[in-house]
Amino acid sequence: MIALITAALAPSVALLSYFYLRNEYESSTLIQVLRAFVIGALLVFPIMVLQYALEAEAVFSTEWAHAFAGVAGLEEFFKWFLLYFAVYRFVTFQSRYDGIIYGAALSLGFASAENVLYLMALGIDSAIGRAFLPVSSHALFGVVMGYYMGCAKKTGNQNSLLWLTLSLVLPIFLHGVYDLILLTVHENVMFIIVPFMFFLWWFALSRSKKANEKIA
Repeated sequence: MIALITAALAPSVALLSYFYLRNEYESSTLIQVLRAFVIGALLVFPIMVLQYALEAEAVFSTEWAHAFAGVAGLEEFFKWFLLYFAVYRFVTFQSRYDGIIYGAALSLGFASAENVLYLMALGIDSAIGRAFLPVSSHALFGVVMGYYMGCAKKTGNQNSLLWLTLSLVLPIFLHGVYDLILLTVHENVMFIIVPFMFFLWWFALSRSKKANEKIA
């Protein structure tokens, strides 16, 4: 069990450390980041119950609806909701990059708890595949969400509604495309999902680089 939990948590810890260590933070910031991580982890359980209920009632009858509404829409909306009400409204951002670290922390908390549950069901042999796909994709969705939320925070009232809208819509869209690929492509899926993951990394890291640039 210890090995399974370690395997489940290791990718999230590594990714969060990567994004956290790119900037210098005070110890109080680390506490806030860990708080966001725990909030994300706790979010898994109500989301899974809600998704199970929706699937049992066959609410989403098409693969498109399931990908964009049943999975991406639900997960990214509730992550956005908690990031906004638990972090954005109460935590001081020193830069737009602060949004990235909090968004990544909350998303990786979610990914970690989800990963523990999946590895318990599927076995530790699936740990590597889940590290490269679901865990890293959740981190990247969180980076995108956090970047635009950081933009909203640092620009004040100027275009804040636009930034907040992008912080929700873009992660839902990217997550939806990711899930749709996995749901609809049954042969040679790696030839599509791997390039998409490279695109996700490029897009997220470009937002990360831009977040450290001074706002004109």
